[in-house]
Amino acid sequence: MPKAEETVLEIDLNALAHNFKTIKSQLKPGVKFMSVIKAYAYGNDSVAMAHKLEELGTDYFAVAYTEEGIRLREAGISKPILILHPQPVNYPEIIEHCLEPNLYSARTLQLFIDLAEKQKQKDYPVHLKFNTGMNRLGFTEANYHHIPEKLKKTKSVKIASAFSHLAASEDWKEREFTLSQIYKFKDLVGKLLEDIGYEPLLHLCNTSAIFNYPSATFSMVRSGLGLYGFANDDNLNKKLKPVGTFKSVISQIQNLEEGDTVGYGRAFKAEKTTRIATLPVGHADGIKRIYGHGKAGVFINGEYAPIVGNVCMDIIMINVTHIDCKEGDEVIIFGGPQDVPEFSAKGGTVSYELITGISQRVKRVIIQ
Repeated sequence: MPKAEETVLEIDLNALAHNFKTIKSQLKPGVKFMSVIKAYAYGNDSVAMAHKLEELGTDYFAVAYTEEGIRLREAGISKPILILHPQPVNYPEIIEHCLEPNLYSARTLQLFIDLAEKQKQKDYPVHLKFNTGMNRLGFTEANYHHIPEKLKKTKSVKIASAFSHLAASEDWKEREFTLSQIYKFKDLVGKLLEDIGYEPLLHLCNTSAIFNYPSATFSMVRSGLGLYGFANDDNLNKKLKPVGTFKSVISQIQNLEEGDTVGYGRAFKAEKTTRIATLPVGHADGIKRIYGHGKAGVFINGEYAPIVGNVCMDIIMINVTHIDCKEGDEVIIFGGPQDVPEFSAKGGTVSYELITGISQRVKRVIIQ
């Protein structure tokens, strides 16, 4: 890897390929793979990731919002793209860019059908989400009847897939609940197949479920966090390779005497002679204030350096008294000696929040 000369997020596409192949190796022949690349591919680079995943043979992409799908289309991505949480105001753009909406309620289903009929669409691919216990979005057994009622009146749309979302597939203590979700999904899709007379793709498993509930893979699986090198399980993490390494550099080193203070609010006070290094990265880049005051730290030349004082918008300060280093040296925030789960745990959060919070002003460096 090249040495950093500024704050960068290095993105290793070889690690992405390893993760894709590792997860795909768990699947039965014929099971399709949906790559979830919402939120800039979990804080990385959705366009670079999508091109690599398309090359690797992914069958589908999923993003959260319509503008994310449009960005991929404009970058030349041709595989089907599911919009997980589209808003009706964006339905015209969805059709314009050949994107595929998730329709999760009677209202969203009817509104999309109305537009598709107005535009004289036929068999436009849409996806139906069932709520089996996550209780965020989706048709339940109680309001399932809206689906056949509305579909029987139109030929403008066709169900490309039916899916649901597991709430705790990584937690063996919640196994009973997860199995109840699987059974509910089977019941609902059984009704759907009988009512529509054809079989769309069916998907329920996320990364953890692919490994923990292989009998529930149906005809397609979805993987997001796993593609980027993490799972919610230490044993699974060992099989995957982190894609991103967050780096910075030492801008300046200050020598403090006893009683000198550092940063806003004079939040750090030197108790003895101390060397402090300043780094060009702060809470506007994704290193939240919770990581200050020694809660977390970084690595320089293989040595751990705790963050001191308050995290500033564009700067953090670290204690390098014990480290042989100089201005311009590379700093590793996460990746390498300190992985994302370890760093995020120091702030009382999870990997998802940390990596998706890396600001878009941080330069992305793609490693082929």
